Amino acid sequence: MKFLPRLFALSSFLSLTMASLAPTAVQAQVTAIDAQSCDALRELRNLTITRAGIRENSSDGSSYCYVRGIISPAIHFHAQLPLPQNWNGRYLMWGDGGKDGDLDYADHRVAEGYAVTNSNLGHDNGVEPGASFGFNNRQAEIDFGYRAVHLTVQAGKLLVNTYYDQAPAYSYFEGCSQGGRQGFMSAQRFPNDFDGIVAGAPAFNYQGLNAAGTWNLQRMFRDNLVGNLAVDSNGDGSYDSLNLIDVLHERVLQKCDANDGLRDGLVSDPLSCNFNPDNDLSDLMCPAGSSSDSCFTSAQLQTIKDLYNGPRDDAGRQVYPGKMFGSELRWPGYYVPSARNNMGPSKLMGVAGDHMNYLFYDQDPGVTVPDVRDINYQARTDGVMPEFHWFDWDINDFFSGKGDVMKAITDANDPDLTRFLVDADGKMIIYHGLVDTLIVATDTINYYNEMVDSTFAGSMAAAQDKARLYLAPGMGHCAGGNGPNSWDKLAPLVDWVENGNAPQSIVATHSTDGEVDNERPLCTYPEQASYVGPSSGATDPQNWVAENFVCR
Repeated sequence: MKFLPRLFALSSFLSLTMASLAPTAVQAQVTAIDAQSCDALRELRNLTITRAGIRENSSDGSSYCYVRGIISPAIHFHAQLPLPQNWNGRYLMWGDGGKDGDLDYADHRVAEGYAVTNSNLGHDNGVEPGASFGFNNRQAEIDFGYRAVHLTVQAGKLLVNTYYDQAPAYSYFEGCSQGGRQGFMSAQRFPNDFDGIVAGAPAFNYQGLNAAGTWNLQRMFRDNLVGNLAVDSNGDGSYDSLNLIDVLHERVLQKCDANDGLRDGLVSDPLSCNFNPDNDLSDLMCPAGSSSDSCFTSAQLQTIKDLYNGPRDDAGRQVYPGKMFGSELRWPGYYVPSARNNMGPSKLMGVAGDHMNYLFYDQDPGVTVPDVRDINYQARTDGVMPEFHWFDWDINDFFSGKGDVMKAITDANDPDLTRFLVDADGKMIIYHGLVDTLIVATDTINYYNEMVDSTFAGSMAAAQDKARLYLAPGMGHCAGGNGPNSWDKLAPLVDWVENGNAPQSIVATHSTDGEVDNERPLCTYPEQASYVGPSSGATDPQNWVAENFVCR
């Protein structure tokens, strides 16, 4: 709006000429002008705005301009705009998680001065939970796949230009998981949207990782749970014990924990771990015909090998990498049906139970079954609303061409980032936890190496001038885990983009009850952190500080 600059000029004039008045009077006048400027955004003629007004930031108590709007047909977005005097001149698109379907806030970034936007990716999970928004709805799938983020960025920059009467000096993206996929998609399809992208645990190989999740659960539920890693320890029919997971994890640590010179309960380099289930669990096999929660049956051993190896189709083609060594403690929450999760691990209840129904095939095969935990249920495949059971999904469909349309919409697998990293001079920081069992870090490592080959003719040094990968030992999906898992994800990127200071390493910490008990550098891939502190104190957490590690 043309009158907005006048309002800002008036605000500055009042701030100077009324300085001698009581502070409360000045503040009241300034607040009124700020409110009027924010409210005026509702009158934009080329953007559908449904709400605009001043809100209080729950992070620091400051006021900001809150805006909501709609992009046809169903993308809802919102913006958190710091007051002009608090704006740092930067724009940030805040990434999403899961299947999204809601509006997420980044109050902490607004408190730092960023103008922030976020969208619902074109659907509301209150009425279309999980993947159900995609049922026979190609437009919703396209919005989810790539359209919503890009158009929200366009809307966000328009709001910034209008509200502050100037364009942002720098534009950034920050997200993890689904947000990581969005960051990859932006770099590949819309290279001019951002100056820098932070992409954590990126779900870029979207169909592959969801196919793997379904296949992993099929391994666990097969033959009436014969290979389940949860055990009925007392014969009452309840899979009450997860002790086998602890036994397995301890064997992996015995084999590979000390490979980095430090025995700290972490496998720092899972790819160099030479754990072999057949050999390293041989003394823990149950006598034929028996089972317990302290030994493994042959069916359970096969489940373990299946999870480590990852899914392949009948032709031997790898669909997705297997789980990292050291990630075993994360398996129960995602894949192991037990009494603790009412036989419904989160990957089944939240993702795999309906993904293949709605977001894999060109033609959706049917709605979800009444209870995804009931593997003996016979799906009703006739009528106007046929059912499709996730347990009936065939891994051989992955490379059959039946899912190619959805792969083209949702996958961000293109390793050629020339347009973003070279032509647009963008910067990218990618990070991934090494015990992430939902999205496996091996896939991200493979992508990064392919990007080096495709974009920089195999030159790792040239690639590191533009994009860097950081792997976090012991960190789970986006956060959590026993290893260092906490750091400011955005600050290193901003320093790199604006000041040319590429992060040589990033110091991450792990805390228990608010106290830091583990600290180390996350090294720029392919380097890894090695312990060089006092050899006599290698097992003492007091020595697990950044200065006692080197990247090499």
